[in-house]
Amino acid sequence: MTSKNNGLSAALVSNLQDVLSKRKGVVTDGSAEEPPSTSDVAAKEKESDDDSRPIVLVTNGDGIDSPGLVSLVEALVREGLYNVHVCAPQTDKSASSHSMTPGETISASSVNIKGATAFEVSGTPVDCISLGLSGALFAWSKPILVISGINQGSNCGHQIFYSGAVAAAREALISGVPSLSISLNWKKDESQESDFKDAVGVCLPLINATIRDIEKGVFPKDCSLNIEIPTSPSSNKGFKVTKQSVWRKSSSWQAVSANRHPGAGNFMSNQQSLGAQLAQLGRDASAAGAARRFTTQKKSIVEIESVGVAGKTESRVKKYFRLEFVAKEEEHTDDDLDIKALEDGFVSVTPLSLLPKIDPETQAVASEWIYKYLNADQ
Repeated sequence: MTSKNNGLSAALVSNLQDVLSKRKGVVTDGSAEEPPSTSDVAAKEKESDDDSRPIVLVTNGDGIDSPGLVSLVEALVREGLYNVHVCAPQTDKSASSHSMTPGETISASSVNIKGATAFEVSGTPVDCISLGLSGALFAWSKPILVISGINQGSNCGHQIFYSGAVAAAREALISGVPSLSISLNWKKDESQESDFKDAVGVCLPLINATIRDIEKGVFPKDCSLNIEIPTSPSSNKGFKVTKQSVWRKSSSWQAVSANRHPGAGNFMSNQQSLGAQLAQLGRDASAAGAARRFTTQKKSIVEIESVGVAGKTESRVKKYFRLEFVAKEEEHTDDDLDIKALEDGFVSVTPLSLLPKIDPETQAVASEWIYKYLNADQ
């Protein structure tokens, strides 16, 4: 375990080392745990009726049916230590950042996940956490921990600002609830669905240690942890406490032919999962339906068109574009950065604050100025 003074308490690091030393088979050499016996599973299912267990709320950005979330929830339920609740988007909401859906009605439908209480929500990941913590959906007020993930694709560097999964964890932090966001560095033609189960095995000791420290009152209250798991989780080199880098994927806007619906281009994208494609189909269908309803309603409306703007309507040009993110090949030399640690095969753990990321010297100067301003006679 490699650690530096990057925002984690010494007690948390010590606890992590203790937990991981007992689980070396998972973190270092990739060997799997012995599967629980039938009697163990039955005993843990019996314990699920114990409402005194710590409540853990799980969400993500990829949608409630994504393999990352399913693998994580199954493992948490199997542990039998927590009262597991799920409130996740019903469709893929990747790159939705911290968007919410105010002033609109969203649905929350119950989902059958064995051993957990689960709802799929028609809103964003932040909607899910905001609703889940509001007291309107669940009977309890606050869980002990919010976990967002496991996301398909890394969220290092500036990708944190786009990520719906990280935003969900941030929303929990805003609401005063400790949180973790977890991502797997998924690579096309290399990663497979079973990697999510290996990723769960890697991060579960960290989850247990986090909850243990929260219960002891020694977990940092002013930060959320962003956990990045390397492409081959079972052969990772251990945990490394890192800093947020400035790495990001390049945005690539592709022109789409005007003689076909722009949404159809999503089927040609190899960057999207089947879930994302189906989600796009749903959005396209909804848009088409709305257009038909609007056209029907329009027939009963008397329109008066100004002569002065008639020419502008005829000369309008409409183009279609599709956004994709392309990974950039860059050299990262600072071992303390999240992307460097991830590329080197480490599990990157980055403390995230609600404040903008700035260097300590600049932050000290800015803080001094703010305090002088607030205390000055106005």
